[in-house]
Formats: sequence, C-alpha cells, structure tokens
Amino acid sequence: DEKEKFEPTVFRDTIVQGLNEAGNDLEAIAKFLDAAGSRLDYRRYADTLFDILVAGSMLAPGGTRIDDNDKTKMTNHCVFFAEEDHDAIRNYAQVSKD
Repeated sequence: DEKEKFEPTVFRDTIVQGLNEAGNDLEAIAKFLDAAGSRLDYRRYADTLFDILVAGSMLAPGGTRIDDNDKTKMTNHCVFFAEEDHDAIRNYAQVSKD
C-alpha cells in the first residue's frame, strides 16, 4: 500500500484560489466548495479548511496566520472579513455547512 502525502499547503492553495475566483458571490463560493469536495479530501484537511473559512488562511499554533502576507495564500472570503452583522455571519455559516 502506498501512503498519501499530507500536504495541507497544497490543499490551502487550491481552496484559496477557488474562493478568490468565485468573487463576492456566496452562492458561487458554495458551488465551488461543493464541487471541490468530490476531489479534495475535506476530512483529511478539516482543520485547514476550517482555518480558511474562518480566518482566510492556515493558522499556526497560537492563532497566527501562515501566509507571509502573500495574497495568493489568503482570501478575504471568510468570517473574519465578513460584515459585522448577524445576517452576514449567518450567510457565511450556511456556506460552510452546505
């Protein structure tokens, strides 16, 4: 049996690129995440996916972002960059659970 490599940075780059290409349309983001779920291992990279959907990039222990301010490794389509109102946050939560 050949073991799969654990490559969270490759996973991050794929997810961030898709989110950024989807633009500000939460429906397009949900469609991207749904389509990507059939080819990306969300269970294996659950922590990384959670970090991206909440903070916009991977987080190191202690909560600092691991992106070196490289815009290709981060997205603004996440909870931390959402408008600070109940409806906006609820919309992001619905995207993540779909």
